[in-house]
Amino acid sequence: MNKTVTSTLLGGVLAASMSLSAAQADDIQIGWTAWSDAEFVTKLAERVIEDELGYSVDLVQTDIAPQYQGLASGDIDLMLMAWLPGTHEDYMERVGQDVVNLGPLYGNARLGWAVPDYIPEDELSSITDLKKDEVRDRLDGRITGIDPGAGLTRLSERALETYDLDGYSLQISSGAGMTSALDRAIRRDEWIVVTGWSPHWKFGAYELRYLEDPEEALGGFERIHALAREGFAEEYHDVAMMISRMHLNLDVLEEAMFYAQENSYEEAVDRFIEDHPQYIAYWVSGEID
Repeated sequence: MNKTVTSTLLGGVLAASMSLSAAQADDIQIGWTAWSDAEFVTKLAERVIEDELGYSVDLVQTDIAPQYQGLASGDIDLMLMAWLPGTHEDYMERVGQDVVNLGPLYGNARLGWAVPDYIPEDELSSITDLKKDEVRDRLDGRITGIDPGAGLTRLSERALETYDLDGYSLQISSGAGMTSALDRAIRRDEWIVVTGWSPHWKFGAYELRYLEDPEEALGGFERIHALAREGFAEEYHDVAMMISRMHLNLDVLEEAMFYAQENSYEEAVDRFIEDHPQYIAYWVSGEID
């Protein structure tokens, strides 16, 4: 999100997105954005908290920037999608002193620009190759992006400047819009560059590769952390400890995300819990059999 966005605007968005009835006021509020990894991990945490620890959970879907503001103000309790140290650096600079980091959920995550593998590497293997006139023409000068509030969008805008990619524009869309455009291009055997991240189910559905980023404009490898509002761990110690022990292997997570796309996130959560009871037992109790 642009840094000129005021706290007043964020507060307005937050209030509209997070209005609660009196009956919901005692639920644990977990913020999330409709990114495939965030949706699976959040719904998995919801199920474990409700079924194993006995609390009610209310999932609050909103953009990423209001989630940081909501944690800082105490309007939401948890958020399980903080990309650190780089992608969400600007949000943490604003509110990091007012939130509590419960630790990483998974590592080896990354951002990048991805292309279908059928695009010849000798023509397009690096972001620097986008400066070639013939490559720009094949792509219609377009990089297909996601939602405007995402850290990936901010970094992609920076990459356009870093590499002096004149004649290109970043097409703002959504995660679903980006994957729809990718699917359409692949079915037509067309060239396309999309803003991407790992973990994501699209790497299981399609043969893709990341473009090299020699200037590291899109950052390096990241960890995805769980954040809580101040005071949450004291009020819900067992939940905070469960979340702090929650850790996922990246390959297992991507396989679950792909299954969710083919079926549903609820079915993917069911399947994960059935296939990995040892994970759930450890997250809840802290004991290893």
